Amino acid sequence: MPNDGRLLGNLSVLVSVVETGNFARAADALGLSPSGVSRAIGRLEAHLGVRLLQRTTRSVHLTDEGQRLVEQVGPLLTGIEEAAVSAAGDAQAVRGRLRVSLDPMFSRLVVAPKLAAFLAQHPQLEMEIVTRDELGDLIGEGIDVAVRFGVPEASSLVARKLLDTRVLTVAAPSYIAAHGAPRTPKDLASHDCIQFRDPATRRPYDWEFHRKGKVTTVATKGPLLVADSATMYGLCVAGTGIAQVLEVSVRDALDDGRLVELFPDHAEELFPLYAFYPSRRHAPPKVRAFVDFCVAIARRA
Repeated sequence: MPNDGRLLGNLSVLVSVVETGNFARAADALGLSPSGVSRAIGRLEAHLGVRLLQRTTRSVHLTDEGQRLVEQVGPLLTGIEEAAVSAAGDAQAVRGRLRVSLDPMFSRLVVAPKLAAFLAQHPQLEMEIVTRDELGDLIGEGIDVAVRFGVPEASSLVARKLLDTRVLTVAAPSYIAAHGAPRTPKDLASHDCIQFRDPATRRPYDWEFHRKGKVTTVATKGPLLVADSATMYGLCVAGTGIAQVLEVSVRDALDDGRLVELFPDHAEELFPLYAFYPSRRHAPPKVRAFVDFCVAIARRA
């Protein structure tokens, strides 16, 4: 018999026979037939070249060689079982270092206010948060998971859609007080609109308005072009101009009056939120826990 997993299994059978007192009870404990137990002991004795058990019609006793063997391997087998149980627990534990890459606006306005509760729930977890609009090289940078808005481009990354959020047009009360509120999307031509740069084309995104299945594109202008969503949010709240933003990121600001939604009947466009993983293997518990956390807080927002 080769010195492989079968040897360990046969040793476990021997210890079970000793602990239970006979082949029948050992078979019940192991989920084997009595003949299966007998064959395992026979293979072990043949492999070691010694008799380990003295069998009678009434009982089973260890030989001297068997006694020495059980005394040596019994604690080892117990240790292996305990290690396996511990490993199984570790495999499901949310622990270790988690490096995440987040959209700046999502990080600042959605994740950051709720992160303390998440870390308190998982005290063995350490996190590093990288914020930027571009996805970047997750594998090269050692990123465990990234969360971004928008339809993913084809890549080797695993993309999981988390939810959809509406695209809103918003302004601060101070901007409306100074410049008035546009009544229709076409009125934006005479307002300061904060432009956001498309990282793919490096040009400003078009301003689209979706209503009843129809899409209207409106030409807008403004003195500011930004490439960071959190900066755009800060400028908008400060009254610098009108912006198009994602509802999930500004729901609190709308609820407490820092921002006002414009054209609510033209806000049917949906923008997806995705989680990206660098591997197609089963995501570890710390990644799954963080993604579940993002979904929960985003849906509440």
